[in-house]
Amino acid sequence: MEKLADLHVHTYLSDGTFSPKEVVERAKDIGFSCIAITDHDCVDGIEPALEAGKKLDLEVIPGVELTAEEKNAEVHILGFFIDWKDKMFLEKLKVIRQSRIERTYQMIEKLKKYNVTIDPEDVFKTSGPGSVGRLHVAFVLKRKGYVSSVNEAFRRYIGNKSPCYVKHFEMSARDAIAEIKRIRGVAVFAHPYVMGEDRFIPQFVRYGLNGIEAYHSDHPSSASRYYVEVAKKYKLLITGGSDCHGLGKGEILMGKVKVPYELVEELKKCAGKTKNL
Repeated sequence: MEKLADLHVHTYLSDGTFSPKEVVERAKDIGFSCIAITDHDCVDGIEPALEAGKKLDLEVIPGVELTAEEKNAEVHILGFFIDWKDKMFLEKLKVIRQSRIERTYQMIEKLKKYNVTIDPEDVFKTSGPGSVGRLHVAFVLKRKGYVSSVNEAFRRYIGNKSPCYVKHFEMSARDAIAEIKRIRGVAVFAHPYVMGEDRFIPQFVRYGLNGIEAYHSDHPSSASRYYVEVAKKYKLLITGGSDCHGLGKGEILMGKVKVPYELVEELKKCAGKTKNL
């Protein structure tokens, strides 16, 4: 039987709704051999996922999804096989998570200008112990009846080009890629079709980018084919994942994207080379 992987999964320690254990259990039930835990600016879900994976014989790749900026545009960089216990990295994540709290307050203030009033504590309760993000704000907006869906919350209020958007902690794409590589990880440009910033790919390659996420729940098949060709052009690794947030996006996305284990093996080869530098 072919071994399959999902290389982009979130837990409730960022903006997912499933615990690391629940994520692993669901992945096992679907028939995956391997998943990557890639929470936003947070690695707290890795250890419990690894423990659950050992019990269920499911391989778990330690990862992260860093939010970065390039010329005032938000981009996301995935890191695979990272040294998630690196002390300097953990300190940087603390600073980033604090900035996420401050950003939440700023978005809530902007929302008031549009006669939308929500309590910051509702957002923080929704985020739980993890890294607070826009998705948690969207959950509260929907629960309070200001929008009918999470997508509407982003479209009308908090999306990248919407009126209540607040810039993230200022980490450049160059710095995000460099940091992932410093902690011996493999740096991959996440969901480029969603980001809509293909113009940056050549520059990211010059920064040291290792791969591109060609397969994603929000990528039509034509986009996936296109990014496979981009990967070949720039000699980049190819990855893919569901970007599952549990029920955070209205449906459980895990299982919608299944990539062959050969892509994991290529990541491992790259990670091995990185670790030998």
